[in-house]
Amino acid sequence: MFYFPAEYFLQVYSLPLISEVKFQNDYFSEYPEQIRVGSDRYGALRPGTAVSYTRESGYYAIHYNNRPKTIAPEAILQLNDGAIAVFSGKPNQSEQNKLSPIYTLQPNGSLAVPTGLVFIRFAEGVDVESQREEINRAGYEVAQILSYAPHSAWLRAQSGNIADAIARIPQLEVISKVENIEPQMLMERGLRLER
Repeated sequence: MFYFPAEYFLQVYSLPLISEVKFQNDYFSEYPEQIRVGSDRYGALRPGTAVSYTRESGYYAIHYNNRPKTIAPEAILQLNDGAIAVFSGKPNQSEQNKLSPIYTLQPNGSLAVPTGLVFIRFAEGVDVESQREEINRAGYEVAQILSYAPHSAWLRAQSGNIADAIARIPQLEVISKVENIEPQMLMERGLRLER
C-alpha cells in the first residue's frame, strides 16, 4: 500500500486558488445573445417574416463621437460614413467612444451593428404624438417622427445606452396598437443581383 501525504493530494487534485482563476470577460453581457424581430406577434406581419440576430463573440464595434479623419487600418468594416468601425478581437475598455457587440443576421451570417435606435410603427391612424407618454414610460424618447408616416418613429433609450435600447423593447411591445418594433441594425451594403 502506498501512502501519500494529504498535502500532496491537495496540491495535485485541488482547484487553483480563487485569485489564480481567470474568468473570460464577456464585455457585452448586458446585451442579449439573440434578438428576434419581425415576428407575427404584432399581428400585422406575414407569417415567416421573423428575422434573428445572434451576438457574435470575437468582434466589437466602436461608435465614434466624432468621425475620425483617418480610417483605422485594423477595422474589418466601416459603416455610416466611418462613424462606426468594426474590429475583431477584444475591445479596449478604456476606449472613450461607445462600444457595442456585433450580431450576425441568421441564417446568412452578415455582420450587423446595433445603433441604439429603435423603429416603432403603430396602427394606421394612431400617431406617435398620441403615444408619447407611453413611449416615455417604457424608457424611450422620440428621436424622429417620420413626416411621411406620422404613425412611425425612431426612438432611443432615455439613458442613451445602446444596451438599454435593445433590452427595453418588451416594454414597448405592451403598448396598445403597436404593429412593429425593430432595433436599427447597420450592415454592409451588398449588391442585389437580378434573377
